[in-house]
Amino acid sequence: MTDYLPAIEIDPPASPIASVIWLHGLGASGHDFEGLVPELGLVEQGVRFVLPHAPELPVTINQGYVMPAWYDVVGLDLTARQDAAGMHRSAGRVADLVVREIERGVPARRIVLAGFSQGGAVALHVALRYPQRLAGVLALSTYLPLADTVAREMDAVQQGLPVFFGHGDRDEVIPLPVGARSRDRLEELGCLVEWHGYPMAHSVCVDEVADIRAWLTRRLA
Repeated sequence: MTDYLPAIEIDPPASPIASVIWLHGLGASGHDFEGLVPELGLVEQGVRFVLPHAPELPVTINQGYVMPAWYDVVGLDLTARQDAAGMHRSAGRVADLVVREIERGVPARRIVLAGFSQGGAVALHVALRYPQRLAGVLALSTYLPLADTVAREMDAVQQGLPVFFGHGDRDEVIPLPVGARSRDRLEELGCLVEWHGYPMAHSVCVDEVADIRAWLTRRLA
């Protein structure tokens, strides 16, 4: 029996026609973006939202404090000494959620993987390697992890994968140049990246929510 990640599920009134699996950032929980879902206006249009909780792990950069985390973070340079084992472990559990949505009747091409910060990194990791074409990735204030191996691990079916990439120009956690380099790499890999920059720190702003709503509506509604 599959050990699914615990998650908040927000179901539409009728059978779902699409799903969004949304991963929170370091130290947060599935509740982090729960309040945002009604603002998107998609549940009424048949979209299910799945907001999983990350497992609790000791995080090196936070003095080994145990907190919700998708993988360990060793230092401020997120692209150096990456926790590949932790990333793959969480990616497997998120991929299980994708499989469950397919088994519940939602085609892979109607599933979006979304994530903020660390959650966005996992969303990108899973989507690029998933063996069935997905609807797209919503990557918020994040970066492309394990970029040195993605070219050989990427599944060919994800060529042309739509990616919404939103980033703040005042982000001190994942600086804008890190996000921009990830955008460029995704474009080199053949993804269709829609880049959005915002005057904000490591967060989500009102204008970004409006852009997310528009992008998800185009992809799913």
